[in-house]
Amino acid sequence: MRKEINEMKRDEESLNVSDKKLPKTKRVESLDIFRGLTVALMILVDDAGGQWPMIGHAPWNGCNLADFVMPFFLFIVGMAIPLALKRIPNKLVAVKKVIVRTLKLLFWGLLLQGGFSHAPDNLTYGVDMKHIRWCGILQRIALAYLVVALVEIFSRSSQSRDQEPTHLSIFKLYYWHWLLGACILVVYLALLYGIHVPDWQFTVHNPDSIYNGTTFIVTCGVRGKLDPPCNAVGYIDREVLGINHMYKRPAWRRSEACTEKSPYEGPFKRNAPSWCYAPFEPEGILSSISAILSTIIGLHFGHVLIHLQDHPSRLKHWLLLGIALLTSGLVLHFTHAIPLNKQLYTLSYVCVTSGAAALLFSAFYIMVDIWSLTIPFLPLKWIGMNAMLVYVMAAEGIFAGFINGWYYDDPHNTLVYWIQKHVFIKVWHSRRVGILLYVIFAEILFWAVVAGILHRLGIYWKL
Repeated sequence: MRKEINEMKRDEESLNVSDKKLPKTKRVESLDIFRGLTVALMILVDDAGGQWPMIGHAPWNGCNLADFVMPFFLFIVGMAIPLALKRIPNKLVAVKKVIVRTLKLLFWGLLLQGGFSHAPDNLTYGVDMKHIRWCGILQRIALAYLVVALVEIFSRSSQSRDQEPTHLSIFKLYYWHWLLGACILVVYLALLYGIHVPDWQFTVHNPDSIYNGTTFIVTCGVRGKLDPPCNAVGYIDREVLGINHMYKRPAWRRSEACTEKSPYEGPFKRNAPSWCYAPFEPEGILSSISAILSTIIGLHFGHVLIHLQDHPSRLKHWLLLGIALLTSGLVLHFTHAIPLNKQLYTLSYVCVTSGAAALLFSAFYIMVDIWSLTIPFLPLKWIGMNAMLVYVMAAEGIFAGFINGWYYDDPHNTLVYWIQKHVFIKVWHSRRVGILLYVIFAEILFWAVVAGILHRLGIYWKL
């Protein structure tokens, strides 16, 4: 009897161990490389976009290089969800992990983009809670991740495993995800075109502006407009978040209506409309709801990766869907039905950027996972495996801010400014070219090497 009890205890312990040690899944190298490329693009457009506006955000309608970064991130998050959650069969454990990760993303988003950190140029920190920015990149990712991951977890029981998934049956297998996407699209379009936007006013809070403390009135009184001052996206954010908690330097400041130097940022025209001085939240509430669609599309691509076992079947599905999305978005834009607009996260923008993400990921998949051409993409792979570290230190300028904190005699006499000026700008006799090369070599490549060293040491920053 004692022997049987001991055997039962050993069996129970082995079950507990197996519950704790979840099976590790093989990393998809092309997904790491795609993630690394997206982080690298963010660094490039943030730090060189001022000198090269064609790679920065489009002032309003249109789609520049910078406008692909956010949807690429969301697409990648969606692809990673089924790969991560398939290791966690227990729904309660999975929900707990999703909620904890969401809270971490929200915390870092508020800390990095809420206004507390003024790196890398302004050597101060702290934020006036009356003007804290509630939304941002990580907050949008957190929302999309939470919604899509929870739907993935709770829709498992409705997924039939009796037949082997095919190109069409995968859509049927995960119909709950597409039903969610349809509901989101209906709500988004109904609010975007159905809400009446009244006149509104704001007060400029900028000590460097001659209009500091001035109150402007913006005349609207319209419905269904997608122009900068009178769209429903901005109206909802002003009503819910409060205008003082929105982004103070929106891309529309570089539009032709506001500045003579468009698409460069410069002094406003004397007759610039009042809305040019107003805040606008590019990661606001309604646009973030629409952004969930990018994550749902990425989720579908992750399911294809899991269920279709051979390379040709996966690529055929990805390429056909990617081309269909890209074509649909371009048709919507060029027929003037729905313009491409990152600030509003329009349907055409979802289609074009998701289609581009699909085609670009497919290209990486062919080169890396099929042809095994990993070595040329190692820097991007290392960044992708430690994306959070590189994002915080480089894209958010925390490391550069730390370096700038050590200066000699003058706050602008730092190692960062010295390298920019003497190693890059003076050598090429061009500030534009010098800054571009500085960002590529002294930021992106530098952090790729750091991430590579940390990879060899097995050190990763994971949320």
